Amino acid sequence: MSQTETRVAYAAERDAAARQGAATGVTVVIPAFNEERGIGAQIERIQQVMRACGWSWELIIVDDGSQDGTAAEVERRGVRLIRQGRNRGYGAALKAGIHAARHEFIVICDADGTYPAEAIPPMLERIHEYDMVVGARTTQNVAIPLVRKPAKWVLAKLAGYLAEQPIPDLNSGLRVMRKTLVEKFEHLLPSGFSFTTTITMALLCSDYRVYYHPIEYYQRVGKSKIKASHAYHFLLLILRTVTYFNPLRIFLPLGLLFFLAGLGKTGYDIWKGNLSESAVMGLLTGVIIWCVGLLADQISRMALALKSK
Repeated sequence: MSQTETRVAYAAERDAAARQGAATGVTVVIPAFNEERGIGAQIERIQQVMRACGWSWELIIVDDGSQDGTAAEVERRGVRLIRQGRNRGYGAALKAGIHAARHEFIVICDADGTYPAEAIPPMLERIHEYDMVVGARTTQNVAIPLVRKPAKWVLAKLAGYLAEQPIPDLNSGLRVMRKTLVEKFEHLLPSGFSFTTTITMALLCSDYRVYYHPIEYYQRVGKSKIKASHAYHFLLLILRTVTYFNPLRIFLPLGLLFFLAGLGKTGYDIWKGNLSESAVMGLLTGVIIWCVGLLADQISRMALALKSK
């Protein structure tokens, strides 16, 4: 089964689930690590919004090894709590909550009060038409720290090029998706902060439909867990994910760069009357990179075909 046939088959499953409507239900999953100061207010906001939206729903908080009173705040409000025991990472907490979810539709949201709970109902309205709905932080009221904006811009532009379409928000922590779709790509999803980046790239590179719903983004409660070193991991995972789904998007331009350099050096050497080793190496390097890219593309197609069975 080809990648297109797999997507069509999944689309049929998605449409069948859509016909069930709100009866399918939605599970809100919130990972929390040392969020004692903000988790209580966020739970209350989520509960208020979900009670009014008309969906059958549940709320799951995943305590990712917190060392403060996060778990106590959750238990005080009678919310379903999953304890990780130790800090296993943002992605691991999300996967634990999604595995425990009773419903097909999954909403993920952060515990620090940065994402507006009020955006969840309009995002749920779109999930019947799309495979994932992302809360895109593109409005004027977006409190992203200035020091993180350059790295986010570079990563978004690179990811957009590799996915062959613009990506308004690569790693938003507020999104609606289907449990079956997360399980389909679970083998690719990391345990760290790059969970959202990877699921975005996986769906876009597999030709699934993603809708970006503009939202606001507020100043967080407490201290951020994001570090400067995470930008490297985001970049690595973007490249790894695209290499898995569309390796030629990387290998073709890289090979062309070396081939054109070798071709230019060859022309210069011929004009000088002496063909150099560097010119030959440039041409050969370009050809070798293309061959590796074609091999990677065939391996990718085989792996995706086996995964779809």
